[in-house]
Amino acid sequence: MCGIVGYIGKRDVAPLLLEGLQRLEYRGYDSAGVVVNSPKSGALKMVKAKGRVRDLEARVPKRFAGTTGIAHTRWATHGAPSDVNSHPHLDPENKVAVVHNGIVDNAAELRVKLEAEGVAFASETDTEVITHLIARSQADSLEEKVREALKVIEGTYGIAVMHADFADRIVVARNGSPVILGIGEKEMLVASDVAALIAHTRQVVTLNDGEMATLKADDFRTYTTSGTLTNTTPETVEWEAASYDMGGHDTYMHKEMSEQAEAVDRVLRGRIDDRFSTVHLGGLNLDAREARGVRRIKILGCGTSYHAGLIGAGLIEELARIPADAEPASEFRYRNPVVDPDTLYIAVSQSGETYDVLAAVQELKRKGARVLGVVNVVGSAIAREADGGTYVHAGPEVCVVSTKCFTNTVVAFALLALHLGRIRDLSVADGKRIIEGLRKLPGQIEEILAMEPEIEKLAKEYAGAQSMMFIGRVRGYPVALEASLKLKEISYIHAEAYPASELKHGPLALIEPALPTVAIVPNDDLLEKNRAALEEIKARSGRILAVAHQNQEKADHTIVVPKNEDELDPILMGIPLQLFAYHTALAMGRDIDKPRNLAKSVTVE
Repeated sequence: MCGIVGYIGKRDVAPLLLEGLQRLEYRGYDSAGVVVNSPKSGALKMVKAKGRVRDLEARVPKRFAGTTGIAHTRWATHGAPSDVNSHPHLDPENKVAVVHNGIVDNAAELRVKLEAEGVAFASETDTEVITHLIARSQADSLEEKVREALKVIEGTYGIAVMHADFADRIVVARNGSPVILGIGEKEMLVASDVAALIAHTRQVVTLNDGEMATLKADDFRTYTTSGTLTNTTPETVEWEAASYDMGGHDTYMHKEMSEQAEAVDRVLRGRIDDRFSTVHLGGLNLDAREARGVRRIKILGCGTSYHAGLIGAGLIEELARIPADAEPASEFRYRNPVVDPDTLYIAVSQSGETYDVLAAVQELKRKGARVLGVVNVVGSAIAREADGGTYVHAGPEVCVVSTKCFTNTVVAFALLALHLGRIRDLSVADGKRIIEGLRKLPGQIEEILAMEPEIEKLAKEYAGAQSMMFIGRVRGYPVALEASLKLKEISYIHAEAYPASELKHGPLALIEPALPTVAIVPNDDLLEKNRAALEEIKARSGRILAVAHQNQEKADHTIVVPKNEDELDPILMGIPLQLFAYHTALAMGRDIDKPRNLAKSVTVE
């Protein structure tokens, strides 16, 4: 959600900031704005616009020179999308400019107090409260002005602040929302996502919660909100700018789906140990004795990551014989859960910054739990907070909906399950069998991707549906959940997922010719049970699209996918349904990379 970009140096800042905002468009937003510090007048100049970055760019005048500036893409929380509610926010004297990601929980209370002191608010936003607090501070330095404001703010924030009287610096701060510094050659940058920095520098510093930084053209320093200096060493970003380009594809989603074979190969590379029929996961920080002491595993994620966690829990139970389950982190953190010292908790997040997951991790750590992270972004908040974990190495994912990262996350769970299983009771023969299956995955993914023309035709045939049902049993149910989510996210077709075994307990009432059913039918020990579900649907004149390992007679159409080991089949069965959702949305003319109302990184509650 929301995006921050800032720059201080010698270059003309407006084009640089607009380019940075364009690289953050995938995060989801409804308005954008930019403010620069005029080198001649010393005044702040601002342009804002409801809509896309291109709408903002069209409003920026030719004479908009400056070498310091901050910019923002907003996803509305307080106040509807509008020019005036867009960020940045200025004080009445045009001295202070603030951009902010997050939510000020006590904004209403602070607003009443400030209005009683004579402050007139121009917007409905919570962010404007921060601007007025900084502008009214009597402190001598910009750092102290920001620090005073943060002392009275409750909630989450990633902020960047400029002040006309302190034109040589930008001050930033973080609490629960990402802030990343880009270290250049006699220039400094700041952003909420490395995607906005990577074209200019690969040297970055990621702020921790409760940390601030001052950026000047030739240096930076970091410190806590109480003023204590912190030691920070820049890290080198793994990916290059080209990784964030569309690479000849019409959409980022299509590009990212097409990269899945390569991405899976990358998550497997260097981790397989043929000698002992296991895998090496060096970042777990969990030795064999500790692993054998784990009595239960709880996996926490949101959305697609939660669905990956459901498949992961099944893999862990099957291969390691450890009781495991998955739960939405957004529910877990609010229900005052019992935290068992013998339970291993696993936090799953593509961005590594998902607020509900991060908050759950912090609460678990406070209660003394052991937490592992399964994330894609190196150095992200969850990666730093966790006791250990594994990276999924999917590479940058720009489309709002996750495809290759979902696939790689499930493969990472298969590796973890194999690792734990071989420490416990999984035989060498079974370990070798799973390794052989893992090695087949990239080639089998390529086979599925080659079926795209066939899947495109099917998608066009089903694109007229008003609603769709997705069903699966045991291993297939999380696949149905994820496929249902993909379809509704980008096509806006209403879709629901149910366990196939639950059909007769209510959902059968919905079956009719106008409601197609997508059925996950793997060729495993539940094949006949799944075929019985198809019989029930067909008896009620329901249309069926099956995803299976062989043609299903009762289905109107079958997408036949390659067979792997039973435990690994869910990894492959979801991929054709990504393509199905994509081409359904394409046939309906949807904005696939930026679906309405959604954001890539959900960094607020």
